[in-house]
Amino acid sequence: MTRAQGGRFELRDHTADIAVAATGDTLEAVFAAVADGLAAASADDIPEAAGDRFPLSVSAESREALLFDYLDELIYERDVRAALPVDHRVERIETVGEISPGDGTAGDDETEWTLEASTRGVPLDEVDAREVKAVTYSEMRLERVEAGATDEGGWEAYVVFDV
Repeated sequence: MTRAQGGRFELRDHTADIAVAATGDTLEAVFAAVADGLAAASADDIPEAAGDRFPLSVSAESREALLFDYLDELIYERDVRAALPVDHRVERIETVGEISPGDGTAGDDETEWTLEASTRGVPLDEVDAREVKAVTYSEMRLERVEAGATDEGGWEAYVVFDV
């Protein structure tokens, strides 16, 4: 597993696609780890110093939709800026409104999830990048992991990308 902003990710083969399994101590860490997994799926070697940081703001009706929209925004930014987003930092994930009873996964008209993040855009002409076409909801998981005897718990995510 590779480490990222307090989280970890692992690339996994998936039929004609690629999947990222990620863990993190916080929701922000697991989002950043999945995003770093997306970057790793896109390019084997990423220059350390190339590219400028830029901010991202995303909002959605649920945590899962927020993860989907965040990853979709990264793919969009790659295409528009001709730069591979890497070195992801998720500064804040918040809710606006009340979370419905339960675990907060189902969105409702009164809840909005927001994310503030930044990433470094490495120009595509400086990397040998593979095209990741889209993030999918297929098999997507985003779950809180309860603390066990050997760990403090945290978050797990599993996301499949169309290549």
